[in-house]
Amino acid sequence: MPSPFVLVNSGSLRTMRPLTVAGITAGAVAAGISAAAAYGSVGKSSQLFGPSVYRGPGRRKSVALTFDDGPSEQTQDLLDYLASENVTATFFQCGMNVRRLPHIAGKVAACGHQIGNHTYSHPKLPFKSREFIDFEFSEAQRIISFETGVTPMILRAPYGFRWVGMREVQRKLALLDVMWTVIGYDWRWPADRISHHVVSHASPGGIICLHDGRAVERNPDIRETIRAVRQIVPALTDRGYSFETINDLMRV
Repeated sequence: MPSPFVLVNSGSLRTMRPLTVAGITAGAVAAGISAAAAYGSVGKSSQLFGPSVYRGPGRRKSVALTFDDGPSEQTQDLLDYLASENVTATFFQCGMNVRRLPHIAGKVAACGHQIGNHTYSHPKLPFKSREFIDFEFSEAQRIISFETGVTPMILRAPYGFRWVGMREVQRKLALLDVMWTVIGYDWRWPADRISHHVVSHASPGGIICLHDGRAVERNPDIRETIRAVRQIVPALTDRGYSFETINDLMRV
């Protein structure tokens, strides 16, 4: 085994120090910590930054449709379709959007859908302070509760990026973090590709992530999402699936 020390000259003396190996070790440790933090932030099953789920028990052939970033001006079109198919879903709402469109946020609740907390302004949370993270979820919780009359019991971090400080916020607000089993990439893909991807990856207890908004953008175009949902619902229904809110999906 190579010696963990190197020789260095110090005047007429030759001394030994472990800096080179220590440097390598420190780098390896830092890399390991970075990898752990990355997994803790985005890993579906990670509990590092707080209690989290990404699927239900799967004892029933059911899935949860979830929608992030709303409400938006086109959320009503989505609500109309879900009502026509007697489908309940879960909407993770941003506080800024709820403040801008309180009547639509209220309609989501009135239609029997579950509402979750998706922060106030839809920021990326990694490397933000605990105080910043606390404000984002606490302010969204306050606005959603005031405008809809419903106090969220679940949250989802924007982009699925969790960070230090979320555990304390979850404890403070009594919120469970919800990730997803499959995401539809509906901000990027056309409807046919979205629906094919979602349906082919569906499984009992699965959580499907789609979007009825685009962060806190005004009047976003979610037509491809709505077209995809019009394909996903009948396709999964034909395969024997039912649709549940997150709270119902998590029941044993």
